Amino acid sequence: MQAIIMAAGKGSRLGKLTNNKPKSFIEIKGKKLIEYNLDMLSKYGIKDVIIVTGYMSEEFETLLSNREGIRFAFNPFYDTTNVLPSFWFGQELLNDDFIYMHADTLCDTEIFEELLGHDGEIVLPTDFSPCDEEAMKVRLINDEVKFINKTIAPESADGEFIGIAKISKKCIPAIRSITNQIMKEQKFSSFFEVALQEIMDKNLCKVTTIPTRSKFWCEIDFEEDYEKAKKEMSKTLLDL
Repeated sequence: MQAIIMAAGKGSRLGKLTNNKPKSFIEIKGKKLIEYNLDMLSKYGIKDVIIVTGYMSEEFETLLSNREGIRFAFNPFYDTTNVLPSFWFGQELLNDDFIYMHADTLCDTEIFEELLGHDGEIVLPTDFSPCDEEAMKVRLINDEVKFINKTIAPESADGEFIGIAKISKKCIPAIRSITNQIMKEQKFSSFFEVALQEIMDKNLCKVTTIPTRSKFWCEIDFEEDYEKAKKEMSKTLLDL
C-alpha cells in the first residue's frame, strides 16, 4: 500500500503560526503535523509515501532526509492552484491501493485502523455530526456517497468528509484519467473531491463511508482549529 500526502499550500489563513514555515510544520506537543501523519503511516506498515510539496519544499526535504520510503512531487504553481493540481503532480507515482491525505489533517489511529480494514473501492471516513458551511460535505443514497462538495447546504448534508481516504488500485486509471481531463480544461482551482464527484457521476467506482464515531480528527485551517486540536488531541496520536 502507498500514501499520497498533499502538502503544497502556504496556510496563509493561520496567520503568524505559519510565518516562515510550511503549514504542516506547526507543532502540537513538540511534534510537527507532518510527523504525526508519517508516524501513523509507519505504524501501519505503509512505507511508500509520496509527499506533494510546493511552498518551502526544501524544508520538507531537509526535515525528512533520514526517513526511508519517502518520495517527493513538486507543484510549482502552489500559490495559484488548489488541491487537485497538486494531486496531478504526484498521481503518476501511484500504482497500488493508496491512502489519500492532507498534511494538515490528523485523525485518531482507531479511525485510520478501521479505514485500512475496509475493502471498499473508495472509502471516506465521515463525521456524521452537524457540519458548517466550510465543511466538505457528503450526501448518501442507499449507503453510498453520491454527492461531495462544499456547496451542499449544511441542513441537507449527511456528514463531513474528513480529508483522508482509502482508494483501491483498480480506481487509479479512472482517477488519473479524470484528473488529466480536469487539468486539460484548466480548472486549476478544483478540489480533489471534484474528481471524486465525476467518478460517482459516471459510476466508475463505488464510494462508501466509515463513521468517525466521535473519535478525534481535525483539519487545521484557522488558529481556532489549532487551539482546539491542542486541547483535544487523542492519546493514540500522542503515543505514536
